[in-house]
Amino acid sequence: MKRREIEISKKLLKIVGRTNGEFGLIEEGDRIVLGLSGGKDSLMLAHILKRMERHAPFKFQFTAVTIDYGMGEDFSQLTHHLKEYEIPHHIYKTDIFEIAQEKIRRNSSYCSFFSRMRRGALYSATKELGYNKLALGHHLDDAVESFFMNIFYNSTMRTLAPKYTADNGIVVIRPLIQVRERQLLNGALKANLPIIGDEACPSMRFDIKVPYARYEVKSLLKDLEKKYPNIFFSLNRAFKNIHVDSFFNKEK
Repeated sequence: MKRREIEISKKLLKIVGRTNGEFGLIEEGDRIVLGLSGGKDSLMLAHILKRMERHAPFKFQFTAVTIDYGMGEDFSQLTHHLKEYEIPHHIYKTDIFEIAQEKIRRNSSYCSFFSRMRRGALYSATKELGYNKLALGHHLDDAVESFFMNIFYNSTMRTLAPKYTADNGIVVIRPLIQVRERQLLNGALKANLPIIGDEACPSMRFDIKVPYARYEVKSLLKDLEKKYPNIFFSLNRAFKNIHVDSFFNKEK
C-alpha cells in the first residue's frame, strides 16, 4: 500500500521554507536531482521535497538519485521505502570502488576522494536525466564544521553556500543549510525511516585513517555549545553579515 507523507515537524518545514524564499533555491519549473545516500539527512530531504512538491504554490519536480559505487550494495530496502511514498528514484551505477582500489594508496584518507567522485557522478546523472539543479543534504552543522576546518587546515574563511552554479552549469542547492543536524535525526527516528549508516561508505572497505580533523572540530563545537548555547544560531547570522573590508585583504 502506498503512503502519502511522513509526519514532519512544522518548525523544520518552516526553516526550509524560509531558506528557500531567502535564497531562491527552488523555483517555478525546476527539475531537481536529489543526491540520496540513504542517510538521515538526504532521506529527510527527500520527504521534505515531496511535501513541497505537493503543497508549494509553484510547480517543480524532483527525482532522487543514489550512487552505486560498484561494490555490491543492496538498495532494496531504500527502493521499497521510496516506492511506498511515491518518491521517484534512480540508481546510478559507477565503477568508483574499482577506480579507488587502483588510485588510492594504502592507509590514506579516502573520504575526500569518494566525496569528489560521488559529486562528479551526481553531476553526470543530473545532466543525463535532463535536470537543471542538484540538491544536497548538507545542514547547518556541516556548514559550521566546514567553516572551522577551513580556518584551521586551509587558512581560508569559507563555508557551504546555500546555492551556487558549478562550472558545468548545474545549479547546486542546499535546502537544509539552516537546519540543525539533531532536528533531522529526531525527524528520521520519529518517522522510523530506514536509515543507511556509515557502514555503506565505500571507504570503510579500505584500511583507512579516521577523519580526525572533522571529529576534532565536532568535539570542539560540542564543547563550545555547552558554554555558548546560541553559537550555531549566531554563526548562521554571522554568515550573512560579513564585513569584508575589516579583514587583511589589501584589495578591499
